Amino acid sequence: MPSTAFDTKIGPCALYWEGDKLTGFGLPGNRPSRDEPTEEPPPWISALVERVHRHLAGDWQDFIDLPYAFDRIPEFTREVLLATLAVKAGHTATYGAIAAALGQPPAASRAVGAALGANPWPLLIPCHRIVAASGKLTGYSGPGGVDTKARLLALEGASLL
Repeated sequence: MPSTAFDTKIGPCALYWEGDKLTGFGLPGNRPSRDEPTEEPPPWISALVERVHRHLAGDWQDFIDLPYAFDRIPEFTREVLLATLAVKAGHTATYGAIAAALGQPPAASRAVGAALGANPWPLLIPCHRIVAASGKLTGYSGPGGVDTKARLLALEGASLL
């Protein structure tokens, strides 16, 4: 799978793609291994790198328009990720609110959390903006765990519930 690594304000990140589909985003600590080939990115990936830089510099980007490879993930996870895309920079939502947006009962909030834990596009699909009903920062499967979640929220100026 082609990839490109690039430095950002928060550290080295990576993008993965196949053909015209985005297959992954790597946060710092999750770069391609030295054995994994990287290649010169196509223009749309280079443009995305610039958007990531702008976002991390405070020019909030909405990444809803990207060609995510949703065909590679289960339907429920896809629905959760699409609902999560609606949470804009500077805002948070709860796991229960995402479940409710999908017509699911509050008990589905754990399944929402599991789906977000499998998000192959952290930052782009902002799973870091989803918090516990108490407003507490819980769970973050990306490198750095909850500390990374807090850092991304602070960078975006988010107020917790």
